[in-house]
Amino acid sequence: MAKVAFLGLGVMGYPMAAHLKNRGGHDVTVYNRTTAKAEQWVAEHGGNFATTPAEAARGMDFVFACVGNDDDLRSVTLGPDGAFQSMSRNAVFIDNTTASADVARELDAEARKLGFGFIDAPVSGGQAGAENGVLTVMCGGDEENFAKARPVIEAYARMIGLMGPAGSGQVTKMVNQICIAGLVQGLAEGIHFGKKAGLDIEKVIEVISKGAAGSWQMENRHKTMNAGQYDFGFAVDWMRKDLGICLAEADRNGASLPTTALIDQFYKDVQALGGARWDTSSLLARLER
Repeated sequence: MAKVAFLGLGVMGYPMAAHLKNRGGHDVTVYNRTTAKAEQWVAEHGGNFATTPAEAARGMDFVFACVGNDDDLRSVTLGPDGAFQSMSRNAVFIDNTTASADVARELDAEARKLGFGFIDAPVSGGQAGAENGVLTVMCGGDEENFAKARPVIEAYARMIGLMGPAGSGQVTKMVNQICIAGLVQGLAEGIHFGKKAGLDIEKVIEVISKGAAGSWQMENRHKTMNAGQYDFGFAVDWMRKDLGICLAEADRNGASLPTTALIDQFYKDVQALGGARWDTSSLLARLER
């Protein structure tokens, strides 16, 4: 059993922290910007809550974070009441936020100065993956800290990989989002085309999902897409944040992402339709407007 803090109890962090407590058997203290959410978590799962990240992190072996963006992450780490103000030497900070590679490298450098470890560890699998404890975790950092953190991360993960030095987890998550964007747009166009052609979409998917066109998106989203229902996971606003990170990194490293840039604009169209909180499969709504 380790002493663990978890910062950020959103749709992902809330169940991830619960798995650390209930499946991992760790002593968990939680922090959330809205204290009522932390109090609710403790009422459901036990453990403790803190009113600042620094209070949550004090004396902990591992500190996890899953917040919104780079600015939120800097606030809970480097801010006046941030976790980096109180972390113990030789502890490890594990960041599950999807953020930029630059902020990961920045926080890793600061952690090294202060004598503790840092792992950028963004996740894939969405809300359902978090709730079921089967997330894919893409890590950046050194092997020693990864080896210490991995047994704890396993409480909410199905797949964990060390991708390279600090920032590599975030860059791998960018690859993940680039691939998903293309897959969802292809699926949306396929369903749209099939409907216009008068085909029975359920029959079509039953056949083609068993061949080379099959994907997780097809298997898990085609029914709700066909029904025009878009309340099943990762929101368009979040995807646009992630694709913005991808495109900024591509500008830095010289990669060409024409399809990703185009689909980012398609998601902008979905936002204009009122779909900011729809899930990412709502690219079909844009085609059917």
